[in-house]
Amino acid sequence: MAHYDDLETRSPEEREAHWARALPAQIANAQERAPSMAALLGEVDAATITDRQALARLPVLRKADLMGPQAANPPLGGFATRPATAFHHLYMSPGPIFEPGDTTRDWWRFGRFLHALGIGPGDIVQNCFSYHLTPAGAMFENAIAAVAATVVPAGTGQTELQAQAGAALGVTAYAGTPDFLKAILDRADALGLSLSIRKAAVSGGALFPSLRAAYEGRGITCRQCYATADLGLIAYESDAMEGMIVDEGVLVEIVRPGTGDPVPDGEVGEVVVTTLNPDYPLIRFATGDLSAVLPGESPCGRTNMRIKGWMGRADQTTKIKGMFVRPEQVAQLAARHPEAGRLRIVVTREGEQDAMLVQADGAAADEAALGESLSAVLKLRGRVEIVPQGSLPNDGKVIDDRRSYD
Repeated sequence: MAHYDDLETRSPEEREAHWARALPAQIANAQERAPSMAALLGEVDAATITDRQALARLPVLRKADLMGPQAANPPLGGFATRPATAFHHLYMSPGPIFEPGDTTRDWWRFGRFLHALGIGPGDIVQNCFSYHLTPAGAMFENAIAAVAATVVPAGTGQTELQAQAGAALGVTAYAGTPDFLKAILDRADALGLSLSIRKAAVSGGALFPSLRAAYEGRGITCRQCYATADLGLIAYESDAMEGMIVDEGVLVEIVRPGTGDPVPDGEVGEVVVTTLNPDYPLIRFATGDLSAVLPGESPCGRTNMRIKGWMGRADQTTKIKGMFVRPEQVAQLAARHPEAGRLRIVVTREGEQDAMLVQADGAAADEAALGESLSAVLKLRGRVEIVPQGSLPNDGKVIDDRRSYD
């Protein structure tokens, strides 16, 4: 299958040269036209931000940072480069957080994902993502148009009507959450209807291996993507089925939870994304999700970075002995003791009281010094344990709450 465009098969040197031009332009765009994003960026010289190392010096933008400016300057809070009335759509996410949307070609860039799945002219796609307040339905409708397929704007619920419409209209592809397709298929079976669905583009929920296998057993190729309402497409699966390939319109960093510091390739950390969308220039936007970079290139011929996909949530804030302990505090502790290697706080119950253990896998770590810093940084006392170097799991956890709430 031909690739979506030439961007997917660029050499690493071509891609880095592109970012050397694109990053300064996008940061200057945000500084000039998105006042709240500009305030976060400060006085940085956009012309100096030409690579990942320079980008990593900029502050991280979190969802919580959107809410105050949006409340003070509704609805978009000065993060978009156009007024709200210049967009075709406005959406609401939990928080509440408001996002813009548009109908220009592939505005959210999901067309690349659909093309990788083989959806295109001649396909009829039953779009079962929600069209209600959230952008998922419009995101995929926009992408279906970008690949010149036909859309059935089905939305969520009403499985009997969904099954009947799919059969009557000759639907060949599904877009929606991973499990809702099964509900439609089961309902069609119960009604004695024959569906022609052969491709499924899913997101917004866990795609368990058993569910994917069940679809494959019915002749349905099921692929998933990773995306957010704020950023659009971040990464997607291809036929190679080796991780997720990062979209060409975003730059992805994996950082230590609670910080903006990039981690080495292969180490689990928080996904931070910079988008090239000129209308909504989010710079170093923290998704709150965990993932890791996969080495090498995909066998499918696409050359961009690959990530392992969604691996959990980065926000591990935990209340211990009545006080909140946050990942950024663990990062502060680690900064005081680089010789301690990887750190992890383990929370348990001893009797009827919380107990805290700090594990360090650095051979040169000093238990007494770590204990003193623990009290200073977290304002809590706990035990310190030096574990064999490299023995802490590479899962992105810096706070491991093992208390049972049953």
